Amino acid sequence: MMKCLALDDEPLALEIIEDFVAKAPFPMQVKTFENAALALRYLQEEPVDLLFLDIKMPDITGIQFLKSLKHPPLVIFTTAYEEYAMDGFNLDVVDYLLKPIPFERFLKAVTKAQEYQQVSQPKSMEYDYIFVKTEYKIIKINLEDILYIEALKDYIKIYTHNQPVLTLKSLKAFESRLPKDKFMRVHRSYLVAMNKINSVERNTVMIANQSIPISEGYRDKFYDVITKYS
Repeated sequence: MMKCLALDDEPLALEIIEDFVAKAPFPMQVKTFENAALALRYLQEEPVDLLFLDIKMPDITGIQFLKSLKHPPLVIFTTAYEEYAMDGFNLDVVDYLLKPIPFERFLKAVTKAQEYQQVSQPKSMEYDYIFVKTEYKIIKINLEDILYIEALKDYIKIYTHNQPVLTLKSLKAFESRLPKDKFMRVHRSYLVAMNKINSVERNTVMIANQSIPISEGYRDKFYDVITKYS
């Protein structure tokens, strides 16, 4: 499933993207936003594979929005203006779609994005360990040793059975490298190992005597998963 986000100040343009996504021959889902601030907040909390981004918007341009992202996903510009094509090239976007967008052209762009995703997809999830850069060295961490991960601004702290490991990476980027059936986001700042959970009470997860909050945005999905095993 390719998870997408579309940002455009024109509701009709977003409806067209939604319609095209529904017609795509491979699994896709899209979340749409007319407001850049709300889209940015969503991106900070949810991993996204592909961003459909309009360029000319009232409060911020798509180029400014893209440059504001520390860890941008794959991007396809959607615009009525040809003169920004060079900017798209310089920003290394996947494709540049001119409105009105024909479905065939949309399909070509998302197929290219899917190919990029497959090539760049980290392979660590096929193994039972992961390599992490910390300070001036790269260390190996066994996935079985991870208890939970905490986001600290531009860094994450990986708590293990041994000492915690600090690395310069976003929680969203690190989450994409882990097996989704073994690790789960419970808060914008916390990712937990499901098999390390000792108990769950009052929207709190207990792991190794550490209390970890379950935020409202992740609560329903988390309880849906754990109730399958209860």
